[in-house]
Amino acid sequence: MQVLLFDIDGTLIRSGGAGKAAMEDALRSEFGVGELYDRVPYSGRTDPSIGRDLLEVHGLEASEANILRLRTAYLRHLPESLRTNQGIVLPGIHELLERLRLADNITLGLLTGNVRDGARCKLSHFELWHYFPFGGFADGIPERDDVARFALKETARHLGRDVHPSNIWVIGDTPLDVKCARAIGAKAVAVATGWHSIDELNESKADWVLSDLSEPAELMKEWGLENQCV
Repeated sequence: MQVLLFDIDGTLIRSGGAGKAAMEDALRSEFGVGELYDRVPYSGRTDPSIGRDLLEVHGLEASEANILRLRTAYLRHLPESLRTNQGIVLPGIHELLERLRLADNITLGLLTGNVRDGARCKLSHFELWHYFPFGGFADGIPERDDVARFALKETARHLGRDVHPSNIWVIGDTPLDVKCARAIGAKAVAVATGWHSIDELNESKADWVLSDLSEPAELMKEWGLENQCV
């Protein structure tokens, strides 16, 4: 059994900046922020850590209550932000997920910095949510490595048994995805469909580095799916 845990933003989809826009709308509507400062990195990070930094950069207390207020407002703005921004499903994703869904020896899940409701909103918008029956989400978990540890527990819960980390793969688009895979002893696939170049991803020491997931024939063989190559 191979367990494949997918990141969302930059790996499965590009939201066209919808997530960032929804966060900024939340700052305006919930906290009355006027001038927004573009000083907080988003790539590969969790929603709670992004929210904390956004509050601090704009001179607001990063208390649990304020982080919750920001998250609630973010989730309220996200559906409209997804509708108005020009997001896409990344190359090969629909075809790959459909083939993986049908494979007897594959279990699909998520490992994402999104909170669960945000992940569901984004993937439902792009008609991908139904492929992922479980996952590790960032609700109350600011550190990506801890999200990976939570995903490992959720894998065991979903399957009703433990899975050796050597049979777990984390598929993402940032060096932080590779880092969190190593935190649980999993293998890592890095795809250059986000903000990081092939060279940067090679430096992360991922097991596989691909330009995208449109022609993953060799990777499918690695997963024991020689007859299901895209």
